[in-house]
Amino acid sequence: MAKQESFPVYRKIIIQDIPYKEDYNINERIQWFARSFGLFGIRDRDKSCFRVFLELLKANLKNEMMTSDELSEQLSLSRASVVHHLNNLIDRGLVINIKSKYKINANSLEGLIDKIWKDSEEIFESLKEIAIQLDKELKI
Repeated sequence: MAKQESFPVYRKIIIQDIPYKEDYNINERIQWFARSFGLFGIRDRDKSCFRVFLELLKANLKNEMMTSDELSEQLSLSRASVVHHLNNLIDRGLVINIKSKYKINANSLEGLIDKIWKDSEEIFESLKEIAIQLDKELKI
């Protein structure tokens, strides 16, 4: 039996430099954190991607994982919408799927940052190797 890869075929890391205000309350700080990873899109008017992330964060605090059906019911969202957002969160490395249950890809937000940092370093190393090869071929 072939081993299933733990990463999607591609990784999409979104990082936005958004001004942070020291007087944010806890909810505003969590929203700032989520916006920094692009969890608020123009089309996502009801902030459903953020709500999925937040629900998984709450489950993480209790050392639990959730199914897409549980998320759908808890958030009053269609399962299709939840699955769409879960796939985006997985592609970004923020969430993982273990036996049809979902969880944040680390035990803490700090751990999540460390994980994404490592992923981005791997991507940049790969890009650099290819750039070196291209420079040689183009004689730059």
